[in-house]
Amino acid sequence: MLAFLGEAFVTFLKFLAGRARYRRSDLLLVLQEVGVQALPIVTLISFLIGVILAYVGAIQLRQFGAQAYVADLVGIAMTREMGAMMAAIIMAGRTGAAFAAQLGTMQVNEEIDALTTLGISSMEFLVLPRMLALALMMPLLCVYADLLGILGGALVGTGMLDLGGAEYYARTSAAVGLDDCAAGLIKASVFGVLVAIAGCLRGMQCGRSSAAVGAATTSAVVTGIVLIIVSDAVMTVIFDQVGL
Repeated sequence: MLAFLGEAFVTFLKFLAGRARYRRSDLLLVLQEVGVQALPIVTLISFLIGVILAYVGAIQLRQFGAQAYVADLVGIAMTREMGAMMAAIIMAGRTGAAFAAQLGTMQVNEEIDALTTLGISSMEFLVLPRMLALALMMPLLCVYADLLGILGGALVGTGMLDLGGAEYYARTSAAVGLDDCAAGLIKASVFGVLVAIAGCLRGMQCGRSSAAVGAATTSAVVTGIVLIIVSDAVMTVIFDQVGL
């Protein structure tokens, strides 16, 4: 894994220097796959997460007559944690698995060997577009997930707690600051890179059989989710120390 990470880092430096060999059409195609095509599932999950957070919070806060603080709870939870994390977990199961299956199938068909024979780096040609696509799209998906989660919380707040729409909006605006949004966006970018690394790593490590492709796909999802949870815990501690 360390060797793969080293190659990925060198490839990214070559990209920054403008010397990486990849097709921009591939990058645009992957951007579409990990962005627009992921919106339906992100919409459903994020909206329901907002509804669940608001409902659970309402049950507890209503005992103290503090129902209005549901808006604060949902807004901060979605922007700092749940929006980025849920979008990342969805992408790990959807896109990370797809990356592993695609690259694993190419290993079985000896297409990656053919690229090496032609003198084309598989890291630049195959891995780099996938890493860039997820790193670019995850913050956008995070913002979208945040908005949908807050909308789900607003539905519970206005329908179950008799809060006015203007009041809910005002409390959310007062509770959520730029630091909360920045923390969520930073986490989303890191999660995107980790999901891409997990999927591409397991795909490149795939054996030469159909069973190996299935194992690589499963391993990519598990690895991606573990990396997401661990990195989220680490970044939460770091953000607390620096006051973000």
